Amino acid sequence: MVRRIKAPKKAKRKNKVSKKGGESSSSTSVKREAPLQVWRPGIDKIEEDEELQCDPTAYNSLHAFNIGWPCLSFDIVKDSLGLVRTKFPHTVYCVAGTQAEKTSANYIGIIKLSNISGKQRELVPKSNADMDMDKNSDSDSDSDEDTDQEDGPNTPVLQLRKVFHHGCVNRIRAMTQNPHITASWADTGDVQVWDFSSHLNALAESGAEVSQRTSQVFNHAPLFKFSGHKDEGYAIDWSPVVPGRLLTGDCKNCIHLWELISGGTWNVDATPFLGHSASVEDLQWSPTEAQVFASSSVDGNIAIWDIRLGKSPAISFKAHNADVNVISWNRVATCMLASGSDDGTFSIHDLRLLKEEDSVQGVNSVVAHFEYHKHPITSIEWSPHESSTLAVSSADNQLTIWDFALERDEEEEAEFKAKTSEKVYAPSDLPPQLLFVHQGQTDLKELHWHSQIPGMLISTAADGFNVLMPSNIETPLPPDA
Repeated sequence: MVRRIKAPKKAKRKNKVSKKGGESSSSTSVKREAPLQVWRPGIDKIEEDEELQCDPTAYNSLHAFNIGWPCLSFDIVKDSLGLVRTKFPHTVYCVAGTQAEKTSANYIGIIKLSNISGKQRELVPKSNADMDMDKNSDSDSDSDEDTDQEDGPNTPVLQLRKVFHHGCVNRIRAMTQNPHITASWADTGDVQVWDFSSHLNALAESGAEVSQRTSQVFNHAPLFKFSGHKDEGYAIDWSPVVPGRLLTGDCKNCIHLWELISGGTWNVDATPFLGHSASVEDLQWSPTEAQVFASSSVDGNIAIWDIRLGKSPAISFKAHNADVNVISWNRVATCMLASGSDDGTFSIHDLRLLKEEDSVQGVNSVVAHFEYHKHPITSIEWSPHESSTLAVSSADNQLTIWDFALERDEEEEAEFKAKTSEKVYAPSDLPPQLLFVHQGQTDLKELHWHSQIPGMLISTAADGFNVLMPSNIETPLPPDA
């Protein structure tokens, strides 16, 4: 858990803790009158003499930024800086679509965030004796650590280029094989494909040492525009197997298949895939099979499709008792599909349990089901590095990380508590698979793992973006990393 309750000293308070950033406005510490406790959103109440405090030791890295208007959707753009990067500082590229008050004020932001600082920490906190030894260590190492502060010389540098977009951006995705190619779903009902190579190259060549927020909005013509959907939509996904193959789904239950033609144009099949009775909320291509994809819908169903078998689903089954907002197909353990619902629940499905002859009501593919969140699930994504690790965001303003390989071990817990520098009051009713809880953002909308920086997550919300690397996520790396 990353937020804790503190009963601060009421008189002569010298240190006020920020509710958002968790950083102190003064280096003078506050004398604690009560032990720190884990706070459970939606369960625990904040008393008048208590306040939320961010625990910075829970992160290897934590930074925030925004690009002006809130962004409902974004995607991380793969770069050429290295397939597996573990050393700070980091640089990331993203594309994001705004939700402005006026249609004419919207844009797609092409983002470069560089100089992302952080530090590696022990998975098990140091004992009091170790901490005392550290205080007597060489002052040079202390000065090195000081440079990692958010307001120091290692503050991230944000560079932004804006491209005009007619209407709010419901969802945006960069192509896996050619990440400078981006597709956007607009609330106007149009789907557009863009080539942002010139903007990405300009950002890559820029050596700016301070953040640059240009007011200029480029009028950049899209490569292709499709207006054949009957309504706006949110579901969109590029095939990870076939370059340029795209799926888009709308709020009228139609799914269209796009195929790339030479010359930077697409052939969009005018005959949609039909199998849901309500809005198609999300789409996911199989990570290994070029012809297979999954869809989720407001009708509570998940459908598995094979484009060689016509326009009806091969299998369809009831996944939740409410809208299935989001799905994620595991890229490592490819038989696993995660789904998140409007009722706050999320489930793990083993696709090996499905059979073609199964009816909609007769399938039970669920191998894990969680009711931790109390509000709609807004985003869900498997880790690209760990087959058992899943990140989930919810309208309850929590981003949670789960490891389904974990089981409760009382002996290990006792050993961990003995090594911590202060007593931890952790609720006993938390699921043992719950690895991390991130808070501090309002109205969380979407999250993504960075496929080239193990352990890094980026999330977007009504009040901006967070870049985070939890300190308790240990990702095995290739021998040559």
